[in-house]
Amino acid sequence: QVQLVESGGGLVQAGGSLRLSCAASGRTFRSYTMAWFRQAPGKEREFVAGINWSPSYTDYADSVKGRFTISRDNAKNAVLLQMNSLKPEDTAVYYCAATASGLFRHTAQYDYWGQGTQVTVSS
Repeated sequence: QVQLVESGGGLVQAGGSLRLSCAASGRTFRSYTMAWFRQAPGKEREFVAGINWSPSYTDYADSVKGRFTISRDNAKNAVLLQMNSLKPEDTAVYYCAATASGLFRHTAQYDYWGQGTQVTVSS
C-alpha cells in the first residue's frame, strides 16, 4: 500500500517556475514507477512525466519536454516535478501516481493516486 501527498502548487505568472513535491509512505516506495498527471477543467486527466524505480528512465509529454524535470529521492520517499517557463495552458490540478508496473502514460496503469495540487498560471 502506498499513500501519496502532493504539495507545492500555487499561482504563478507565465514564464515563472514552481516545484511540486510528492511525499510517499510505504517501505516499498523504491520499487514503484512514479508519475505526474494533470487535469484541467473539462478535460481528461493527462500524463505529464514519469520516472522508473532505479531511476534510469524518464518520460515526458511533448507539451512539457524541455521545461519540466521529474526526479525522485528513494531515501526520502519523494518525487519532485520542477516546472520552468510555465504557460497558462499548464493550469491544472496536478496528481502524483504510483504503479508497480513499468512506465506507462495511461491512467489505468496506476494503482495509487494523491489528492492533487492546484497549479494556476496567469498570463
